[in-house]
Order: sequence, then C-alpha cells, then structure tokens
Amino acid sequence: MKLSNLQKFILLECYNSKTGRINRSRLVHFYDNFKASQKPDKKLQIQIITKSLQRLIDKKLLVGFGERTKHKWFIKDIKITSAGKHIAKQLLGQQLSLPLNKRKIKKIINN
Repeated sequence: MKLSNLQKFILLECYNSKTGRINRSRLVHFYDNFKASQKPDKKLQIQIITKSLQRLIDKKLLVGFGERTKHKWFIKDIKITSAGKHIAKQLLGQQLSLPLNKRKIKKIINN
C-alpha cells in the first residue's frame, strides 16, 4: 500500500501514543521541519491534513471521532485500528534507502 509522508507520520503518531487516540491538532507539527519557502500556509495545511485523514479512514487504517453536520464531517480526534498498527509496525521496521545513483558495472570477458 502506497502512503504519503504525511500519512506515514499520522500512523506513527497514533501508534506511538499511549492510547492510540490523538487530537488532530498534533498533526500540524509535521510541517515544522519544512523551510519557510516550502511550507504551505495554515489554511492549506489544515485542508491537506483533513484530506489525508479521510483517505486513511477510507482505507480502514484509522477511525475518526467528531461531529457530523448535514453536509460534512468535522474530525476532532483519530484512533488507529489494528490494520493501521500492522502498517505502522512495518513502517518502523522498514530501512530507508539512500538516493544514490547506481552505476552499471560492465564485465569484461577475456576470450
């Protein structure tokens, strides 16, 4: 399953919490490590986080808690599911590869 960096961050934050349930305001810290020129404004950050949360809920990796109006859900808290815990464990055990260009080595065969 392909996950974005933000979705991986969300899953790991939920997995590392004691209860598995966190407030969505903690997720804004994802953008703390970005440079000022690359960081989106606050309104756009909230929209991006909301969309990522909805996609993780659709994949059944998270459960959302909040209020529902006639047209829209307002997600306040999220909780990780057992499938989400499984994916988070895989993310913790996954080794990152360095972005090096691999050179092809030509074998010279002497005849």
